[in-house]
Amino acid sequence: MQRHYIEFTTPDTAIMMADTVSMPANNEVLISVHHAGVNRADLLQRLGLYPPPADASPIPGLEIAGEVVAIGEDVTYCSVGDRVCALAHGGGYASTAMVREDHCLLLPEPLSSEQGAALPEALLTVWYNVFERGMLAHNETALIHGGSSGIGSLGIQMVRAMGANALSTAGSEERCAAVTKLGADFVANHREGNLFEQFKAAGYAEQINVILDIAGGDLMQANLDLAAPDGRIVCIGVMRGMQSEINIATLFMKRLTLTGSTLRRLDTASRAACFQAIREHIWPEVLAGNIAPVIDSTFPLADVLAAHEYMRSGHHFGKLLLDCQVS
Repeated sequence: MQRHYIEFTTPDTAIMMADTVSMPANNEVLISVHHAGVNRADLLQRLGLYPPPADASPIPGLEIAGEVVAIGEDVTYCSVGDRVCALAHGGGYASTAMVREDHCLLLPEPLSSEQGAALPEALLTVWYNVFERGMLAHNETALIHGGSSGIGSLGIQMVRAMGANALSTAGSEERCAAVTKLGADFVANHREGNLFEQFKAAGYAEQINVILDIAGGDLMQANLDLAAPDGRIVCIGVMRGMQSEINIATLFMKRLTLTGSTLRRLDTASRAACFQAIREHIWPEVLAGNIAPVIDSTFPLADVLAAHEYMRSGHHFGKLLLDCQVS
């Protein structure tokens, strides 16, 4: 089967290439990709700042949705013809992609392939970091920074669906209002005044059990200050810088846990375990319409550089997608 895919020959050049794909190995499925999600990791990979693991496809793209066109031996969850969304170990910016069966989610009507492509990476990121590493419990309070992002907008809904209180941050009054509509109990404007004082005025300072930080840098001390005693802070991004100056006394005086992760370094079995947990706890809420991705824009696959630039600008609200059906 012929495949079209994107290759970044330089950080500023994207070329559509073509080759022939092999048939799936054991426990793999081949998917005709209808849509792929755009993630900041893809942009960083293009710039040479986030190289893929040695066993990953060099083609960017971490989440896809489409139709299963071939299956390998021992595949039982998916069948040829099924509509699915999946986490890819690279290779998503293409007309077809190979993924593990246990990294797939069946995509029944009325969910579209656009909605499906906006789900896997964010679902896995939030589940692993907020509910497993952060150990968020029922009736606790979570702060999901960046509520207007794909991860943030879905994370707020997941926190609420699991019976916890959701707080967030955004960069304008309009965005704060939109994030509030997603279910956040309070949203602070990180461009307007001191974050700690905003959360204090709303009654949440030092009452936050889990914080998901997508920014790093100078945000870290605010996280430490906002966290409740025995709070857990999980850092997954460095948009505000890789260096942080913190008062280490805050960490031990509150008995805080500061940790971090990157999904590309998460082993295959751990990803599969997360997807099983998502099927059990989160997917029913998605199918019921209680959790829904927020989609900003969809770009043709050939316009991937424009999609990346739009993401870099920070003007989007929710998820950016690529239409991977190449004629």
